[in-house]
Amino acid sequence: MIHEAMLWGPGEGKRTDCRLCAHRCNIAPGSWGVCGVRENRAGALVTHVYGEVIAAHVDPIEKKPFYHFLPGSSSFSIATPGCNFRCGFCQNWQISQLSAKDGETGGGQKLAPAEAVRIALDRGCRSISYTYTEPTIFFEYAYDIARLAKDAGLANTFVTNGFMTPEALETIRPFLDAANVDLKAFREETYKKVCKGRLQPVLDTIALMRRLGVWVEVTTLVVPGMNDSEAELGEIARFLAGVDPAIPWHLSRFHPDYEFTKEKPTPVAALDRAAELGRQAGLQFVYVGNVAGKGDLTLCPNCGHRLISRQGFWVEENAVAGGRCPSCGKAVPGVY
Repeated sequence: MIHEAMLWGPGEGKRTDCRLCAHRCNIAPGSWGVCGVRENRAGALVTHVYGEVIAAHVDPIEKKPFYHFLPGSSSFSIATPGCNFRCGFCQNWQISQLSAKDGETGGGQKLAPAEAVRIALDRGCRSISYTYTEPTIFFEYAYDIARLAKDAGLANTFVTNGFMTPEALETIRPFLDAANVDLKAFREETYKKVCKGRLQPVLDTIALMRRLGVWVEVTTLVVPGMNDSEAELGEIARFLAGVDPAIPWHLSRFHPDYEFTKEKPTPVAALDRAAELGRQAGLQFVYVGNVAGKGDLTLCPNCGHRLISRQGFWVEENAVAGGRCPSCGKAVPGVY
């Protein structure tokens, strides 16, 4: 559905200045932004994916992944087509790389914001997650749902590449409770070459989210030969610890996909070493994902007591009582 866009201003000669993501596209009449879903129509910016849902599922919140935000709950997870990155290792490329500009819709369904909230409530969800593709590029749709969701007592979460403007984050902040930011690397050249983006705006987003009171977890897909050096992983860990040592860091195992089909899966030993680097940097919670039996426990950073045990995406035991460790009484960072 074509819908009036948010976060833009008029430019010279009927061009439009998009202020949604850090590309900050200056779009000529009849042209599109990098995302392939926002078009300048006669000097006005419109989005082509409002209400055009390409994926909608009820997921455990741990699948996002969130390990410290309403653990054990379900989240109604939705996405529209498209993305503002072009990551060659994308694990959801079949839907994220669709472009309205090229007439690609992926055969989705129309879903009004009020209907999305109704489904979430009917399915017993505690939250709505904007995920699978990049929620920044379907901002108007996510914003309208999030407002209704908040009124209905539901939380809202973004699973995002973090490549948004401060204006976008500050606009959604009253309705955004948590975000998992995909920090893909710690090298500017990797972001430019592989993702067609930039690193600094992502780092700025992570820091701003914490300052604004959004609960933040971070995921790094560890790709052999791209971002798996001890030096780079150590830099990521130190950056996150410098923002807030309570930020959970999810280290995810890469599997060959999309344009990265010749690379091998990440060795488990490399993920274990990355987790150790995270702990050495002072991070209180480091998890290894996409590996059976790895990273399933949440331990109290003060006394080491087992707080939450998981099997895959399912919580088997949650001993966090009132947000505190039942053994030592220390507050456990997160939302419970």
